[in-house]
Amino acid sequence: MTNNTKTTTTESWGKIDFVGKTNLFTGISVLLVIISLAYLAIKGVNYGIDFKGGTEFQVKFAQGVTIDQVRKSVDDLKLGDVGVQAIGENNEFIIRFQGQQGKTDKETNEILNQDITKIRTMIETKFADHSPDIRRVDTVGPQVGAELKRNGLLAVFYCLLVILIYVGLRFDYKYAPGAVFCLFHDAVITLAIFVAVGKEVNVPILAAILTLIGYSLNDTIVVFDRIRETDGLYHDKGFKFIINKAINDMLRRTFMTSGTVFTSALCLWLFSGGTVGDIAFAICVGIAFGTYSSIYVAAPFVMYMDKLVSKKA
Repeated sequence: MTNNTKTTTTESWGKIDFVGKTNLFTGISVLLVIISLAYLAIKGVNYGIDFKGGTEFQVKFAQGVTIDQVRKSVDDLKLGDVGVQAIGENNEFIIRFQGQQGKTDKETNEILNQDITKIRTMIETKFADHSPDIRRVDTVGPQVGAELKRNGLLAVFYCLLVILIYVGLRFDYKYAPGAVFCLFHDAVITLAIFVAVGKEVNVPILAAILTLIGYSLNDTIVVFDRIRETDGLYHDKGFKFIINKAINDMLRRTFMTSGTVFTSALCLWLFSGGTVGDIAFAICVGIAFGTYSSIYVAAPFVMYMDKLVSKKA
């Protein structure tokens, strides 16, 4: 009786021919990855002070102050390339600048301390009537920033390498390339969209991308597990049927879990600002493409690898 109930449930979700659209969506996925890589190479990544070095002020005023007022006041200090960003309500801002390089590290530090003092004095005197509150001052040296960038890229590389080994041992070597390409696909497209909308890439965003890799892997592993389980039950019906049935059986679970996480991240993005909002935006984009890739990238890749192995055999 139980088996009949399960069959009825899965059959209601089991009529979508995912495999029949493999060529179309494989072409779309490859095109998206190529466009994303080309865009990142041409446009470049807008790194935050975590990776390129610099100083960041976060200041909040009790009364309304416009971003133009803050920007003009900072420009009058002649500190070079300075960026001003409004966060949350219009009375809170982030002021960023890289500072000038001296002939020695000691001279560079002295110039930096002078610039920080100039901004602090300007805020406390020119905007004294607006009750300024300097919430934080973060400074990262160029060498430290370059090291953080290198370590971040290595973290992503080693993450993908370990996943390749894990999936190969957990399932079969024909599953591993699809999982890694799926995760690379999600990370690259998410990063390209993040850069395209003009947001900075810093350590929290890198952590968000690594989180997305883990989430996408979990979704992919669940699909792979169902493919292997279905393969054992319907081995004589061909791999196309097996993949179609496995994806359809997991469709309800995929939409429920992905939809729940996406909704939570969407609320954070809409109702928060600053770093939290940027992280939530990256997670929203990553979940959308991660769900798509688990269905139309990872599973069809397994079918391709199975054909390749069969021809060699």
